[in-house]
Amino acid sequence: MRKGIYGLFLGILCTAALTGCGPAEKAAPEETEPQKVELVVWGAEEDTELMNQIIESFKVNYEGQAEFQISFEVQGESKCKDVLLGGLEDGADVFTFADDQLNALAAAGAVDPIENDDEIRNRNLSSTVEAATVNDQLYAYPLTADNGYFLYYNKQYISEEQVKTLDGILEAADKNGRSFTMDWSSAWYVYSFFGNTGLRIGLNDDGITNYCTWNQTDGDIRGIDVAQAMLRIAEHQGFDSRTDEGFIEGVKDGSVIAGVSGSWNSVAVKEAWGENAGAVRLPTYTCNGRQVQMASFSGCKLIGVNAYSEHPEWAARLAEWITDEDNQRLRFEMRGQGPSNITVAESEEIKKSPEITALLEQSEFSQLQRVGGKFWDPVSKFAENMAAGNPSGQNLQEQLDEMAEGVSAR
Repeated sequence: MRKGIYGLFLGILCTAALTGCGPAEKAAPEETEPQKVELVVWGAEEDTELMNQIIESFKVNYEGQAEFQISFEVQGESKCKDVLLGGLEDGADVFTFADDQLNALAAAGAVDPIENDDEIRNRNLSSTVEAATVNDQLYAYPLTADNGYFLYYNKQYISEEQVKTLDGILEAADKNGRSFTMDWSSAWYVYSFFGNTGLRIGLNDDGITNYCTWNQTDGDIRGIDVAQAMLRIAEHQGFDSRTDEGFIEGVKDGSVIAGVSGSWNSVAVKEAWGENAGAVRLPTYTCNGRQVQMASFSGCKLIGVNAYSEHPEWAARLAEWITDEDNQRLRFEMRGQGPSNITVAESEEIKKSPEITALLEQSEFSQLQRVGGKFWDPVSKFAENMAAGNPSGQNLQEQLDEMAEGVSAR
């Protein structure tokens, strides 16, 4: 019995050996379906056509490597942080946002440090790399270097001399029964009147709260001097406080001949005004009997990758694709936005752009936007009351004190 079992066992070993030593047969390759990759991209409404085009080119470039389902959803860049932090796991995989939101996003763990750090740094302008960096680590992909504002004007109605001062612009607008516009509901633009006066705004050492001296009662220019200047502008027949959307509507219907805005509106302005479209740095305005150069906030737009994305590697590839040289060139061609990519920024077509030239001229009088969240509402409230002509008649110094207290609140 034991002999029979031994023989059977030996036969099995021989069969296995013969099978192993015989001619090797290639195993049929396993048919595996490409990985299904679903990604959501957030961006500005004005970028819809551009972003959809970029997404399609990404899918073509990586065709066969995955089954892509990539959708673009409109989400304002200025509110991106708030919406994203309201539910990271439900947020977009890839998103466009203004650089001043990066610190909060990094602190909340919404974005992770970028792996190919050196590569991204080396191909982008140093100012945009700085804006995308927290504690010496790169957390986002630079997209534009033009998140600032300047003056658009219609050469048909405003001369090169008039455009240098706000007084001249308002005079030309009133004479032609049209308007100069600026959005005083936005604290971002209102900074223009305070920025070059010696009055100060900025972040405290905690990186969260603000200091504000816009209500200062001594010095060459006091807070009340700025408030009175704003009231005089608001009362002028040639002025109209309008949002960015209202500015473009006025450009199109002919009611607006000058306005403060950014490069994102360059295409619409050129389409409406044609060869008469002009762009220069911001003008001076009259304050306490002198001409003060209007200031501006500066910054850039960034692309972030959600740390909670289910497909982080593909999300990172898409973010890098959106911000690469070819697509930043396409962004300039379709949207007129200034590139962060060094090669594109140094190209002749960029140097010939009046909007980018205006931004460069204005950069001498600009400050990187670094303010805490308490800055926005108190300044907007104050400025909107100025735009309305101070209908309540409240003492201006009281309003300035309330604004500064609100901005500096902890």
